[in-house]
Amino acid sequence: MKPAILALADGTVFEGTSFGAEGECVGEVVFNTAMTGYQEVLTDPSYKGQIVCMTYPLIGNYGINPEDIESRRPFVEGFIVKEGSPYPSNWRKAQTLDAYLKERRIVGIQGIDTRALTKHIRDQGAMEGVISTIDLSPASLVEKARSSPGLIGRDLVKEVSCAEPFRWWEGEWRWPHGYSDHRSPMTGDRDAERVQLDLFGQRSSDFGESFDQLRTVSRVEPLSRAVIGHRFRVVAIDCGIKYNILRHLVSAGCDVFIVPASATADDILAYDPDGIFLSNGPGDPEGVTYLIETTRRLIGRRPIFGICLGHQILGLALGGRTYKLKFGHHGANHPVKELHTGKVEITTQNHGFAVDIDSIPGGEVELTHVNLNDGTVEGMRHTRLPIFSVQYHPEASPGPHDSRYLFDRFVALMERGRRTPQAVELPGIERSRVRQRGEITT
Repeated sequence: MKPAILALADGTVFEGTSFGAEGECVGEVVFNTAMTGYQEVLTDPSYKGQIVCMTYPLIGNYGINPEDIESRRPFVEGFIVKEGSPYPSNWRKAQTLDAYLKERRIVGIQGIDTRALTKHIRDQGAMEGVISTIDLSPASLVEKARSSPGLIGRDLVKEVSCAEPFRWWEGEWRWPHGYSDHRSPMTGDRDAERVQLDLFGQRSSDFGESFDQLRTVSRVEPLSRAVIGHRFRVVAIDCGIKYNILRHLVSAGCDVFIVPASATADDILAYDPDGIFLSNGPGDPEGVTYLIETTRRLIGRRPIFGICLGHQILGLALGGRTYKLKFGHHGANHPVKELHTGKVEITTQNHGFAVDIDSIPGGEVELTHVNLNDGTVEGMRHTRLPIFSVQYHPEASPGPHDSRYLFDRFVALMERGRRTPQAVELPGIERSRVRQRGEITT
C-alpha cells in the first residue's frame, strides 16, 4: 500500500498508509467517538473544513449503502482510521468504504495510532493538519498545516448550503418499506420536477426504489396545504442540513420547504410558514453575519427551533457571544441533562463552538440543557417568545433516539403560535454587532 503522512500544525507527525483517494488535504483535525455511523459522518456537511479521526479501531466493516447518506455528497476534507475493513459484510452493502472514498476523492490515512492522536488532540486541542500521499516530507507538511486558514471567522455555510429552494417529502425509515413518501396525489406534486441525487455515479434504479433520494424544486407560489398528514408548513434554513432532520420534520406532520442560508427574512416569510427551523452547519457562527441578521429579523415573527449551528446563530441574534471549544464535541455518546425534568439523554453531537448564555442580554433566555462532560450549554429557550434551541442533534443518524421529543415540542409551539401570533421588536440588540446582509460578498 502507498505510504501516507498526517502532519499537525504543532509539528506532530504520524506515518501510515493510504486509504481512499490519493492526494493531499488540509483541515482542522478532530476526533469522533461513534462506534458506527461512519457513512453519516462522511456526508454530514457540518464537517466541512475538518479532517475526521474515528476513534473506534475498525471502520468500514458494513460497507457503504445507498440509504444512509445525510447530504448530497461527502463534505469531510479527509478521513483517518486505525484500520479500514477490506471485506465488509452487510445485506445492504453496495460497495466498500475504500472504494467510496476513492470515487468521491476523499483522501484518507490508515495504520496510525488513532488512540495517540485522539489523546494528543484532547490535551492540546483541535488543530490544523495535512494528510498527503504525494508529499512525504514531514517538515513541508507541517508548514502547510501551519499556513492553512483554520475555522475562526470563516463562512463555511455558503459552501454547503443549497443554491435554490426545494421541498422535501421523505419521512423516516420504517421496516420493511424503507423511507416513507409523504407526497399527496391531491397536490399534483408527483408530476413536479425531480432532482435525483446520484451517490455512486450510477442510476438510482440500479439500487432499487429505496435509493430514490428525491428533491423537488418548489416556488413560493402556488403553495397548497392539501397535503395528507401535513398540519404545519415549516421553512428550514439550510446551513448544511442533514436529511434525517428533514425526515423527522415530515414525520412530525410538517410540509417542509428548504431555503438557502442567504435567504432574507422577507424571502422566508413569503412562504407564510407556521414555523422556522435553523439547521446544523459547519464552522464559526460569527462568520455567517448575514444569517445572524436574518435571524434577528425573524425573532418574534414565527416559532423558531434551532439545532447545532442554528442554536449558535440564535444566541448571536439574541445579542450573545459564542466561543471556540478546545476540541469540540463529535460523537454519538454525549450525556446531556434536561434541567426541567432531570432526565439525562445520550446525544449525537458535532460542533466546535458553544454559546455563552450569560452574555445574552435582557434576562429572557434561560438554560434548558447542560453537557454533563464539561458543563457547556446544550439548550436554551426564550421565556416570552416561541423560541428554543439545542446544541446537539436530536435526529441522531447515527446515534440514540433519546431526543426525538424535541420535534414534538416544535410542533406544539407551532400549534400555539397559530392561536397567538407574535410580532415584537427586541430591545437591547446592538445592530453594530452584525453587518448588514448587503455588505456580504459570496
